[in-house]
Amino acid sequence: MAVLSRLLFPARATAAAASISPSSTSILNSIRTAFFSSSSTTNLQSPSSPEENSLHLRRTGAERNVQWVFLGCPGVGKGTYAARLSKLLGVPHIATGDLVRHELASRGPLSEKLSEIVNKGKLVSDEFIIKLLSKRLEAGEAKGESGFILDGFPRTIKQAEILEGVTDIDLVINLKLREEALIAKCLGRRICSQCGGNYNIACIDIKSENGLPGMYMAPLLPPSSCESKLTTRPDDTEEVVKHRLHVYNEMSRPVEIFYQNRGKLLEFDLPGGIPESWPKLLRALHLDDHEDKKTVAA
Repeated sequence: MAVLSRLLFPARATAAAASISPSSTSILNSIRTAFFSSSSTTNLQSPSSPEENSLHLRRTGAERNVQWVFLGCPGVGKGTYAARLSKLLGVPHIATGDLVRHELASRGPLSEKLSEIVNKGKLVSDEFIIKLLSKRLEAGEAKGESGFILDGFPRTIKQAEILEGVTDIDLVINLKLREEALIAKCLGRRICSQCGGNYNIACIDIKSENGLPGMYMAPLLPPSSCESKLTTRPDDTEEVVKHRLHVYNEMSRPVEIFYQNRGKLLEFDLPGGIPESWPKLLRALHLDDHEDKKTVAA
């Protein structure tokens, strides 16, 4: 079993550390390929200067790629921005939610139990998630992948500690969005049953009130070829969405503190939809001059 799976069990960790198999060593080496430096947590809500509020990407050769994590409440847009950065930087985007949905679709021995957990808005166990992630990293290593952007992992302190013992995470990007917009986004999510594309039919238009700025987020509509094939995730109901947000607040926010204490957390308040947020995120990551940014942002 891969490194991530072994490190899930503390009783086995000491013995495993003394003797790592060649296969596991290869996986470990393949994900120790990058670093991203930051002296402190940056909050983009109150910017001062580009030098103070930007984290600088340091590439030391063709073999080095970023190792980033996206945090944020369910529905905040982790997958959208992680996928764009994945294309921009040429590293794989690994979404644990996609890994879970793939397992559900496989109708394997665990799919029925997993379906019950997901539909109730509960978190999948550490052991199961780590098995899926370990399997994905092994497959990527076999294809020569280098670096990664994780989306949806870690969600708990235990998972963060396991990941910390396996690899050096360079940067943790914490996306933030007000709750009313989060709920509307989750209820508007749609998936094309044929191509797997992700879309959102919600048009969010929040007026400025009580000192808070207004916010507009246009819908992300599907092409005509997908319109008749849209499906809704079974867990995207208002009751389940609110429960997921509660679970996130209880279990996952301590992960933010975990990375903040290590000087790796970048907090990014989404000012609106993709047209408003994407350029500002690139600027925060010191990627605004990247030659491919216009193609990816289109």
